[in-house]
Amino acid sequence: MGSEGVFAQIADWFHHVFVSQLDLWLILGFAAQAMFSMRFLLQWIASERARRSVVPVTFWFFSVAGGSMLFAYALHQKDPVFIAGQGAGLIIYARNLWLIFREHRAALVKTD
Repeated sequence: MGSEGVFAQIADWFHHVFVSQLDLWLILGFAAQAMFSMRFLLQWIASERARRSVVPVTFWFFSVAGGSMLFAYALHQKDPVFIAGQGAGLIIYARNLWLIFREHRAALVKTD
């Protein structure tokens, strides 16, 4: 199979998952995901402003684990609401862990 065939299959998959299934339930699902995600967005903004994570580290580890599992499930189910929501969440979780590790690294440098 050539690269054009692979790209056509990927394009068909995206069309099926994100366009063909579009109905009021899918719109409601995206709106619900947006409402749910707002708490993470607000927490992310607070962390960015403080330049450090403002929640316990374990929150982010559980978020990465659960988010990765839900993302895999969403891909399997071809559910565009959860693909978009969990995919975006994983970026936020990783960024917060980066801020935490950067803060710890800076604290270690100060003590040396």
